Amino acid sequence: MQAEDMESSMESPNLEFEYGDTDALTAELSELYSYTEEPEFALNRDYFEEDFRSHARDRRWIELTVEEQKTYVMRLLDALEVTDRDKRLKVARAILYLAQGVFDECDTEVDVLHWSRHNVFLLYNMGIFTALLELLSMEIDNNQACSSAVRKPAISLADSTELRVLLSIMYLMVETIRVQTEDDRPEWRAAREVFKNELGSPLYNGEPFALLLFTMVTKFCSMNAPHFPMKKVLLLLWKTILFTLGGFEELQEMKVRGRERLNLPPLPEDSIKVVRAMRAASPPASAMELIEQQQQQKRGRRSRRSAFVDSLEGDSPFAKKQPLVKQDSLDTYNERDPFKNDDARDEEEDPEDTDSGIEGEVDPLDRDVIIQPPPPPPPLRPPTERVNFPKGLPWAPKVREKDIEHFLETSRNKFIGFTLGNDTDTLVGLPRPIHESVKTLKQHKYVSIAEVQIKKEDELQQCPMTLGEEEVEETPTEMLYLGMLPNLSQYVIALLKLLLAAAPTSKAKTDSINILADVLPEEMPITVLQSMKLGIDVNRHKEIIVKAISALLLLLLKHFKLNHIYQFEIVSQHLVFANCIPLILKFFNQNIMSYISAKNSICVLDFPHCVVHEMPELTAESLEAGDTNQFCWRNLFSCINLLRILNKLTKWKHSRTMMLVVFKSAPILKRALKVKQAMMQLYVLKLLKIQTKYLGRQWRKSNMKTMSAIYQKVRHRLNDDWAYGNDIDARPWDFQAEECALRESIEKFNSRRYDRNKNGDFAPVDNCLQSVLGQRVELPEDFHYSYEMWLEREVFSQPIQWEGLLQNP
Repeated sequence: MQAEDMESSMESPNLEFEYGDTDALTAELSELYSYTEEPEFALNRDYFEEDFRSHARDRRWIELTVEEQKTYVMRLLDALEVTDRDKRLKVARAILYLAQGVFDECDTEVDVLHWSRHNVFLLYNMGIFTALLELLSMEIDNNQACSSAVRKPAISLADSTELRVLLSIMYLMVETIRVQTEDDRPEWRAAREVFKNELGSPLYNGEPFALLLFTMVTKFCSMNAPHFPMKKVLLLLWKTILFTLGGFEELQEMKVRGRERLNLPPLPEDSIKVVRAMRAASPPASAMELIEQQQQQKRGRRSRRSAFVDSLEGDSPFAKKQPLVKQDSLDTYNERDPFKNDDARDEEEDPEDTDSGIEGEVDPLDRDVIIQPPPPPPPLRPPTERVNFPKGLPWAPKVREKDIEHFLETSRNKFIGFTLGNDTDTLVGLPRPIHESVKTLKQHKYVSIAEVQIKKEDELQQCPMTLGEEEVEETPTEMLYLGMLPNLSQYVIALLKLLLAAAPTSKAKTDSINILADVLPEEMPITVLQSMKLGIDVNRHKEIIVKAISALLLLLLKHFKLNHIYQFEIVSQHLVFANCIPLILKFFNQNIMSYISAKNSICVLDFPHCVVHEMPELTAESLEAGDTNQFCWRNLFSCINLLRILNKLTKWKHSRTMMLVVFKSAPILKRALKVKQAMMQLYVLKLLKIQTKYLGRQWRKSNMKTMSAIYQKVRHRLNDDWAYGNDIDARPWDFQAEECALRESIEKFNSRRYDRNKNGDFAPVDNCLQSVLGQRVELPEDFHYSYEMWLEREVFSQPIQWEGLLQNP
């Protein structure tokens, strides 16, 4: 294993991966279907053609005019309302065939996607989505199917047929309409905006559509509906949130607009562009590499000694022999080292220089012997691969207001002997260098939207009557949060349960939830080939679930944080209390290179390839070979998402950072640096940076290449002593106190903003007896019939001690 790690760390190539909201459209569509669902494509086609032949004989769908197509869709819509369950399913399959692009009438994959897009917009304009939503609600509330599935010992594809068909049509509609193309018609663009607003508004059953899907997730995880096809539900939920709230680029635009509204200075840079411009570094050396490097250094010393002896004898083979030394890890690009002097920098920038090898300390016995250094060893990779990283650091440094206050408080205590609270302007009595320092800090001061929101919330809590009601904009994010708030903890726990069940490091347990209900066939495989195919399908199924959950959680955290910081904090706290931090670390505690390069896909079975081309004969060898891709897009996407979630949970949270230290995350995260992808390395280095001061001097000393990479890639906080740990936070690690204080602030926010009886303490009291008795009180219908009995039982038959009222209590 160590030898494999060493080889993979030295030979792992740069991954040409571009992070985005989603993968390519064809990949996103193909992941909707399991390979065991492949026979159902032909079934959908047969049901459509059987019904279509009776409507338009000897004609094809693509030959009809738009009006004729609308007439036929209206006919299907009417047929969806029949009471016969089997007839409804046949009609739903015919609609699914239309949404899949009438592939039997197409010659290429491009044609399939073209007609799929045309048909989806047609189906939406004819009101199919609303009809499907009613059917989906009926299936969710179908107690007979739920109780039948609970009693079954083994659940298969057949138990979720109706749900899978409905969810597949809805997913195709949401995903196809969500993706914009240049040649979209104006009416399609208008339909997209209307559909987006409908999905985000409480138009469906008085709540956003996403809440219905969240309800399905919690019902499945509570074991009340084990037949729900969870992969399809999660994919549809993720794409619904992505469509209604917006992706990462929309988030960046909303952040820019939000800062403008609050009169804050613009962002120092576009983080998406900075990350995309970064280049990956070589992974840190493994233990085996370090041992081999030490041995080579010793061999190098011996060769230098023998070379010196030979030179004294007149025969110098020193020019012929060169010690082979391994390349420095995490030292692939020739960046300026800020700690070297200018002369050293000038030497370092010489274009004729090559990458240096491991610089071992000179043996004391050799100091008097070595006359000239050996020539530099040849680089281990071709010179054309050398990265010319731009000079300077990629990020502008940031300073918080709190950091300036802390700096001034320390300086005043040292030079004057007293402090001035939060005053950051008065510098009387402080020496000139302190003035310069404060000036530099203020130049890089960054005020986040969250800080403004917290300050405004404190003011609203202190002066509720003076400041009055807060005007809350009814954004899709706000409406989603309002709907999720009552059952937020259940939603979070359910998602983490599914993530745990789908993680590759999880062991199968008898009490864990079964996430394979929509991938296992009715008849289990009997041949080796069938078993291999099912094994690939199961692994792929789990990977897609991890991808959907990681993207969904990250989107929720980012949107809630932008909408209001306390909405983000409550979701974060639920995640932390549900053990999300150790769960993510457990996920990364595996051979991450193997996970990212996993080939759990069969290209010839992917939609739309499988419905257009002839199916070749599958063999065990072709299944073992897999695809030719350098990496698996969804797995790398999932890893980056999980790292970003971990960053969001721990940023500026002392107690949660200490959880990373306690769970021994540093070696796990260091192994993740083996993946040569710049964005993934950035988020790993961020997580290492926040805990370096707590890992001890020895760790920092033996991981200097990692420390150097942190300096080169991660944003700097000017007075953050992360690299030296001289001012280690002396506060005790009181996890409970910090989280309780945060929870108190969150509950005050929710109570003030969402509690219907929030003004109960401040409402005027009516002291007039006549008006109080004259108020109309709503009484239940049966009260009139039992009123006399109530009087007899509660009033007349009860002895009243009138003297007791006159006595002192």
